[in-house]
Amino acid sequence: MKCALIIPAWVPEDIFSSKTAGSQINYWQPLGTLYVAAAMQQAGHEVRFYNGAFMEHDEIMVQVKEYGPEFVGLYSTAFGWKKAMKAAAAIKENFDRVFIVVGGPYPVALQEKCLEDCPEMDAVVTGEGEITVVEILARLESGADLDGVKGVAFRSGAEIRKNQPRPLITDLDSLPFPARELLGEAGKYIPPPATYKRRPVAVIMTARGCNRKCLYCFQIDKYRKSGIRYRSVENVMAEVELVLSQGYREIKFIDDTLAGDYNRAMTIAREIKKRGLDFTWFASAVVNQVDKPLLKAFKEAGCWAILFGAESGVQKDLNTIRKGITPGQIRKAVKAAKEVGITVYTPFLFGIPGQTYEDGLKSIEFALDLDPDIANFHAITPFPGTELYDNIEKYGTMSEDLSDYTYQGAAFTPYTMTREEIAELRQLALKKFYSRPKFLWRRLLALRSMNDLVIAWQGVKSLFWLQTKKDLFRRHE
Repeated sequence: MKCALIIPAWVPEDIFSSKTAGSQINYWQPLGTLYVAAAMQQAGHEVRFYNGAFMEHDEIMVQVKEYGPEFVGLYSTAFGWKKAMKAAAAIKENFDRVFIVVGGPYPVALQEKCLEDCPEMDAVVTGEGEITVVEILARLESGADLDGVKGVAFRSGAEIRKNQPRPLITDLDSLPFPARELLGEAGKYIPPPATYKRRPVAVIMTARGCNRKCLYCFQIDKYRKSGIRYRSVENVMAEVELVLSQGYREIKFIDDTLAGDYNRAMTIAREIKKRGLDFTWFASAVVNQVDKPLLKAFKEAGCWAILFGAESGVQKDLNTIRKGITPGQIRKAVKAAKEVGITVYTPFLFGIPGQTYEDGLKSIEFALDLDPDIANFHAITPFPGTELYDNIEKYGTMSEDLSDYTYQGAAFTPYTMTREEIAELRQLALKKFYSRPKFLWRRLLALRSMNDLVIAWQGVKSLFWLQTKKDLFRRHE
């Protein structure tokens, strides 16, 4: 069957302030879509991929019309939902017989409501898509309906029906590797500035799921019944060697925490070193799951940077979001990583339920004292499907504008703070952190290439606007 997978068109200004987009913009490899594409190809289907990060809406529609697919899969986040609906309407206008399925975090969370909101969509994938989409295609080819296909909500005449959920995939080694050949020019896909050393950058997930229960985190396994599902180390290494053979020079491991299983993480690092593989890499980890020996093994295997989700320097706020860590553990992990020579990134959140403006100021001071190499300061976001979203009245108020759901716009406001205060704290934090002479001198000494200079120039421009433009992150109605 001729199939098209589409990420609807978007531009950086949909997410970031136009004044700072240059130092924040990123284009990730869409790993979930590529996994589904690979499963479809393995089942014998023809697949084309259209990425709206690099194509305008009209351009996508022209190419889709020329291709003439029988099946279209759309991907949608919360902020991208209106664009997904626009794409579905345009496709149905040209191909009234095409079958349109939507997946992604927003449809997985809201399921039948997506079909209610968009009559042009025929079905929603309500969980992991690899097996579900292949079964949908088999039904379509045979002329059968979707009754009994687990993990699907679908339109049956005027009725919307929902099948049983599909169990999570436990044998991740059974999945084909993501169909990266569909990406086109690999060099276009880059993480945020200053978060990569080499290009092109491949994205790899060595495990799925999480065993932690953070208030704001979306997981398909909503109640964390399955915990973390791990791929075997051999399977991970096979994909690593494949992407290196395809010309990739850096890998970003996007597990929620690469150190969820300490011994496995150590084995992966040692195996990379043992095989003598030449690539740089970046990972994320929880601060109380790492120690100096593990971080040293990471460094020796080519890891140049690590992200620790600090979120706050105030224990009350960490407890509220159920982070399960302490400021002391954050300090210890950052110190250990810096001592072995790994660059440290720490995101922080403002607008945490119960957080006051004064608490936010304390977090800023903690970040300055912690002195990671890079820090981000976001607004906590009540994404559909999270504990925060499901219990919003308990914690605060929520924006109805989906364009706020980006970590940049203040989609959530706790009862203890105002939306304006969240925006003010974000700007103050960024201004204070990135204007420090110590930070600027360190960045100057780290310049090694033309790419470093380009990143630095984007940072200088962002810092200018942080210093001179008031209300930089405040949304004006």
